[in-house]
Amino acid sequence: MRVAFTFPGQGSQAVGMGQALAQQYAVARQVFEEVDEALDQKLYSLIFNGPDDQLTLTANAQPALMAVSMALLRVLEQEGFDLARHATYVAGHSLGEYSALAAAGSFSIADTARLLRIRGNAMQKAVAPGEGAMAALLGLDFDAANAVAHEAAQGDVCQAANDNGGGQVVISGTKAAIDRAVEIAKAKGARRAVLLTVSAPFHCALMAPAAEAMREALAQITIHAPKIPLFANVHAAPVTDPQVIYDGLVAQVTGTVRWRESVAAMAQAGVGLFVELGAGKVLTGLVKRIADQAEGVACGAPDDIVSLKSRLGF
Repeated sequence: MRVAFTFPGQGSQAVGMGQALAQQYAVARQVFEEVDEALDQKLYSLIFNGPDDQLTLTANAQPALMAVSMALLRVLEQEGFDLARHATYVAGHSLGEYSALAAAGSFSIADTARLLRIRGNAMQKAVAPGEGAMAALLGLDFDAANAVAHEAAQGDVCQAANDNGGGQVVISGTKAAIDRAVEIAKAKGARRAVLLTVSAPFHCALMAPAAEAMREALAQITIHAPKIPLFANVHAAPVTDPQVIYDGLVAQVTGTVRWRESVAAMAQAGVGLFVELGAGKVLTGLVKRIADQAEGVACGAPDDIVSLKSRLGF
């Protein structure tokens, strides 16, 4: 059976995530310390102690989630896990793609932390507060949700941001267009159409300034070929070429996170187990909606590591 390791995106953060891991394993603490040093910030303390409103800030949440994922990976490696031997693919939801690449050796932890800080700040600054919005459309498939977005645009930006699967599509754009889309979606038979509490309209054309910031930032570092293929957000296909990875990371700032297609394609390629490495269980919950023949498990705490070690035999 093939195994894929997936890495969560923004929204999975919670005060206290990774704390039990850091208390139990020195190698996990070292990851948090490395991220602190790279950012010249006590992010370690913020992750464990809050306050929540500071951790939720995009510029903090993105490197914090990566730090938890990488702390878990380092503990797994200390226990005998080898990504190239025990997994076939890595994939991450939005910022989780950076965590996936760090796990696969394309980036160092320090570089990943700095890139995510730049990404978070750039995405936050790209659109003035109140000008953009995002909404979740539930009960419509991707094509139907995409049609709603096009109808609602009316000259404004309105596009599918996340195709999460299971009839859950998130749209993003200007506030006026998203408000129109919510009403249109309800009329088109959506089970629910709700505005999301977000700090910016991610993964749409309004994020173009952030995409340019990432183009410049990524050009300053070396992207190594990953140990195993990355199932990229914008391609919904495995990639290993550093230039393709670079282009994809720039494109995903304004493009759709094609999560449903990615999970379905990995399952079609023989993946029977999806391991979500990091905070929360969002991606694990999506597996059954997308690929009911596959299994999803979350690994975010010391007990989960014990279970996974037994399951994968390392």
